[in-house]
Amino acid sequence: MLVLLINDHLLKQSWPGLITGKLSDVAGLVVAPALLALLFWRRADLAATVLTGALFTLVKSTETGAEVASHLWTLVAGPSRVLADPTDLLALPALALAWWVRRRTLHGGSERRRIIVVMPLAVLAVTATSAAQLPTAHAVEVDGDRIVVRVWSAPGQSSSDGGVTWSQTHEDGTAPVEAPQSAGCVPGQATRCYRVVEGRMAVEQSDDGGKTWGPSWEMNGDDFARLNRRNSGLNGRYSMGLGVQARPGGHVVVVANGLDGILVRDVSGTWRRVGWPGAEVPALDLTPERNVALLLAACMLFGGIGARLRQYPRVYIGFAAATCLGLYAAFSGDLSPFSGSEFWEVGLTWAGLLAAIVGGMVCLVLAFAGRAQPVNAAVGVIGAPLVFATVYLPFVGWSAGTPGAYWAAVTCAVLLTGLVVLGSALLIRKAAPLT
Repeated sequence: MLVLLINDHLLKQSWPGLITGKLSDVAGLVVAPALLALLFWRRADLAATVLTGALFTLVKSTETGAEVASHLWTLVAGPSRVLADPTDLLALPALALAWWVRRRTLHGGSERRRIIVVMPLAVLAVTATSAAQLPTAHAVEVDGDRIVVRVWSAPGQSSSDGGVTWSQTHEDGTAPVEAPQSAGCVPGQATRCYRVVEGRMAVEQSDDGGKTWGPSWEMNGDDFARLNRRNSGLNGRYSMGLGVQARPGGHVVVVANGLDGILVRDVSGTWRRVGWPGAEVPALDLTPERNVALLLAACMLFGGIGARLRQYPRVYIGFAAATCLGLYAAFSGDLSPFSGSEFWEVGLTWAGLLAAIVGGMVCLVLAFAGRAQPVNAAVGVIGAPLVFATVYLPFVGWSAGTPGAYWAAVTCAVLLTGLVVLGSALLIRKAAPLT
């Protein structure tokens, strides 16, 4: 179960691919028979193991089985998509390990207690891979003048003008595609071909009928970083399929570009990321940058108030540091015990909030008791929102594409924040000296 939890919640997000995918199947087959056995009135290890293997084979080898499993997982864990993949059947020998573990562990009166303790963790582990699916363009079909892009977890898209305009289709985007293709040649021009690059947001082209290939389009690093951040990881859903259509004046290529939606090469040879026509683009998650901005703003606030404090300066610095770190922990975590976060994460978040509240109150008392200078306090109060803005806003611009490079946003934030801090330091230095 620990392997399943770590693999599906962490490893799959960071290193999606063959190894993490198969590891999930193996670990799931070890856990699933014990859970399935709970449905029987009496302990039936052999029946549960055999039934698990039969169901797994049905789901992974047939589109019908995968579709039924998708609907069942949706009822259990929200919108989900289970894919038929015969190569996953290589994990079936893991059932032997499940049988061995089951026969050697649960014995006697301790069985019920172990089930009560372990079952919630096991259910969480088995359902981890059934998290809600984001819309994913996975196949392209060309039918005369019509191009259809099939999409998982959302309506498909169709175009009758070579990919210039798009409209939603009423066809089932999750239905199996008879001949899904990842490569295609221009009708009437067999020497010019295109193919998607497995495991990348990229398309290659060939001018000699597929003998040699070269790059035609690839998502640049900053756009890739934005897409990855916007979807909390791509989980292997990169460029997935394409179709080629002859058009007056040349040809067009339409790519089912995974989580990025639709990609089109027009007759002039220009590639254009269409994305999801008519859909609102989800906001990019800037929580890490926001939290850093809040931390630095808090440091500016308490630093200004405590500058040249006449009494208790060291005590004030200690509580100010605890307050700033507490605020950072509180904003970085989740205060809800039902959020799905680990218990220690929720506890650390609440501890940070408590430290921020207590530390802030102590700092306020010490500021009055230590006779804080009004000018310095004003510099801290005014400088704090300015620091937040200079740190955070460049990344808001980066999320919208300006600046295009992340390093440019970092440079801009450092320079602007440095100017605010320098100006604040000059104002404090010119303030009335200690008396």
